[in-house]
Amino acid sequence: MRKKIICTMLVSAMTLSLTACGGDSNSSNGDSGKSSVDTLQVDIWDNNQLAGLQQIADEWTKESGVKVQINVVDWDNYWTLLEAGASGGEMPDVFWMHSNTAQMYMENDLLLPLDDYIKSDDAIDLNNYYEGVVNLYKRSDNGVQYALPKDHDTIALLYNKAIFDKYGVNYPTDDWTWEDVREAAEKITTAGKSDGVYGYAVNTSNNQDGWYNVVYDYGAQVITDDHKGTTIGSEQGKNAMEMVRQLLEVSAPQTTVAETGTDSLFMSGLTAMITQGSWMINSFYTAENSKDYAWAMLPYADVNGNGSCDSGERFSAYNGLGWAASKSTKDPSAAYSLISYFCSEKGQKEQAKLGVTMGGMKNVSEDFASAFDGMDVSAFIKIEEEGDLFFRPYTRNTTVWEDSIQQDAFLAAWQKPSDQALMAEACDKAQKIIDDAIANE
Repeated sequence: MRKKIICTMLVSAMTLSLTACGGDSNSSNGDSGKSSVDTLQVDIWDNNQLAGLQQIADEWTKESGVKVQINVVDWDNYWTLLEAGASGGEMPDVFWMHSNTAQMYMENDLLLPLDDYIKSDDAIDLNNYYEGVVNLYKRSDNGVQYALPKDHDTIALLYNKAIFDKYGVNYPTDDWTWEDVREAAEKITTAGKSDGVYGYAVNTSNNQDGWYNVVYDYGAQVITDDHKGTTIGSEQGKNAMEMVRQLLEVSAPQTTVAETGTDSLFMSGLTAMITQGSWMINSFYTAENSKDYAWAMLPYADVNGNGSCDSGERFSAYNGLGWAASKSTKDPSAAYSLISYFCSEKGQKEQAKLGVTMGGMKNVSEDFASAFDGMDVSAFIKIEEEGDLFFRPYTRNTTVWEDSIQQDAFLAAWQKPSDQALMAEACDKAQKIIDDAIANE
């Protein structure tokens, strides 16, 4: 669920096709005999989730007798090492998949097919999971499932009450529009100029938890539902990006964001508002000044001007990681058994209760909102009930167009938000880039 993408990722690995090692796929529990491994190696990239996931894995160990070693690798190195493992045949047994890379790994036969395991597994019914996450890890050409939904996430507005109090601005509420955000940001940025404090900060490369949501609020789509086009260059898309431009005008400059990052600016008390995903809650919950931090639902776009939030005016992106296994794992049954345990109703509920993440299974995340004592994170749950969700936009080669629209279409507009025409031109460029990229997939 991270946003920064490496363009060269998987280039060499995707030219390979690995041969499966050992085991047929007719047992879902890994208990048809003694496991051929003593320890399963599991790779993830988020240290905030380590303790909770290790606790769940240790419970599986008590049942299976197989130990689990969870290794945390930072985002950039995660994909580098996974690519190297794919090239050399030494991938971890079980690991996370992401929407930016899943299609390439699946198409190049690097992941363990899970269909036969799922068929004989009473704990897994794919109809119980978020459809977008299920479909993401299913190959479109043959319908084979290569990963089970680990989680799903939503986005919310994070604000610093101390900054709002200092400059006499009312706190955000769940009724705020994006215009309300811009107005409050302008007041704080103006009043806080001598203190180096900004009302808002936007990391434009963090599309999922940032500007993507505004695009959908205004009625456009970064990628259409059929994954065959975009409407970002439409009137609705341009209206959305005009709102983003206005927000950037009263926010921390992109040069400052590039040097420091929105999260660091926020935790340093130098910006009053940012948007962030549910996977990042723990970072702010454990921060030094967490008592000053609060969450509100993502603002909405009052497109029809009636002063209330109607259906289709408040969207949150959602994404979901997948638990996958290497096709070359020495014990496919044990690897699947661990995945099944993580993704079972028991494992998913415990994941939410421990505050790891919300579940990939529907209706199991009610305990997540109460997992952070003293911090109200219900905004992440409420938006599913009071707003709309869209699955993080992806195509077969997401990184091709995603990186290009960032660098070749919007970069100049991000850096010079005072130029309204520049942002409109950027939308036209982005439309062509995405259309061309999809045509060449």
